[in-house]
Amino acid sequence: MSFESLNADNIVEFIADIFSRRGGDSYLGEDVTMSEHMLQSARLAEKAKAPDTLVAAALLHDIGHYTSEFPEESLEQGQDNYHETSGARVLQDFFPESVIQPIELHVAAKRYLCATSDDYFSRLSPASVNSLNVQGGPMSREEVEEFEKNTYYKDALRLRVWDDEGKDANMETPPFSHYMPLLKGLVQEHAGKKA
Repeated sequence: MSFESLNADNIVEFIADIFSRRGGDSYLGEDVTMSEHMLQSARLAEKAKAPDTLVAAALLHDIGHYTSEFPEESLEQGQDNYHETSGARVLQDFFPESVIQPIELHVAAKRYLCATSDDYFSRLSPASVNSLNVQGGPMSREEVEEFEKNTYYKDALRLRVWDDEGKDANMETPPFSHYMPLLKGLVQEHAGKKA
């Protein structure tokens, strides 16, 4: 299925297919696969009693690794693949801004936290430190101020923490199917608002 044929009736199945076919791909040097990482991030959001939109953002935050024109290995080779932007772009017609914005901001949130938190950098995995360097390093004071102007920046910071913690080889999570009703509900609600 091409991106052009996606609609509110098939987007969730399209995403489920990505998880099924590609979810077992390695996750940039981490101890978990890509699907395990995204499912763990969503599980952590659920445990934190986050709103459905933020659970969805946690689940889908790295979907851009599959929609980017750059090869998946580009981060390991010192090239930013802009997965946060490409992921947000492919989902933006189907989900509300409260899902899209935290996804688009989750890389910037890492850069923000490295600039504003004394101990955050020490909690990053080696792979995340490598990607931080590729993605621009800690924010400047001006970038921090600009980031804080975004309505969803605090949601992006919460998502970032779950992103960092969702790399546990021993964590058990529900399968993707557990989240399908939540995703479908958000898609249908968004479609209704656009109509």
